[in-house]
Amino acid sequence: MTRTAELDSILTDALRDALALAQRQVNGLVLGKPQEVRLAFVALLAGGHVLIEDLPGLGKTTLAHALAATVGLAFQRIQFTSDLLPADVLGVSVYEAGSRQFQFHPGPVFAQVLLADEINRAPPRTQSALLEAMAEQQVTVDGTTHPLPDPFFVIATQNPVDLSGTFPLPDSQLDRFLLRFSLGYPNAESERALLTGADRRELIAQAPPVLGDGDVQALRRAAEQVHASEALVGYVQALLARSRQQPGVRVGLSPRAGLALLRAARAYALLLGRSHVLPEDVQALFIAVAGHRLVGEAEAGSGAALAKAVLHAVPVD
Repeated sequence: MTRTAELDSILTDALRDALALAQRQVNGLVLGKPQEVRLAFVALLAGGHVLIEDLPGLGKTTLAHALAATVGLAFQRIQFTSDLLPADVLGVSVYEAGSRQFQFHPGPVFAQVLLADEINRAPPRTQSALLEAMAEQQVTVDGTTHPLPDPFFVIATQNPVDLSGTFPLPDSQLDRFLLRFSLGYPNAESERALLTGADRRELIAQAPPVLGDGDVQALRRAAEQVHASEALVGYVQALLARSRQQPGVRVGLSPRAGLALLRAARAYALLLGRSHVLPEDVQALFIAVAGHRLVGEAEAGSGAALAKAVLHAVPVD
């Protein structure tokens, strides 16, 4: 069976309609941010995780709540603080006198959508507690491995301005996030609607689930079947090669970053109703995928600026 036939067999008309409705519902709750909402859906469908770096009060938590409610997945929030311990995230084994055995009590990481709020407030040991969970979809406590729910999707946030008492995420942790982006301030029309409309928390509480566990799994399988041509893969490879030669870049993109870019591009194309990836899909995602993976020289500017320079330096053949 060809990729296109496999995609058509998975992505029924009902599932297409449900996916479109889910996006409309989240956009109705997170106003004026259609591209950022689409990026969140991209990460969910591509099996990745999201890091949102922005100021307080711009809708990071609202986006996480709205997405979880719309896709019908179990949601948990962890407020990361300087005294948070790994056991507070993963769970702990407690001795039960009745059974004379240690029983594992799962922590909040055992959710389908996990909001890791202000992740850079926690010390490195606690941050790394999420590493195995995000990479392997399992946690190991006292030598015993416990599988996490499937799907498992992390939305982490951090404040880029107030850095006092924070612990910057190391490169190995940043690499576990498929996408990093910011929401930014809403436009005037959206801000007026927020100021005069109903409370977002009430609206989210009333929002019906549009998708379910099985639907998310099916959409992930469908995204894997979206076609990426040899020319498209060549374009991605050219971006990887340029990132390793770009002036100001100390550490370029790895092959794993290229795989992440292709996974995200397939999901992006699916969300736009296509069965194949276009260079425009890669371009729309490149900064969000590559910006936090590029390590620049001291005076080279941000990773996002370097990613933009790489993107502009590579023509589409």
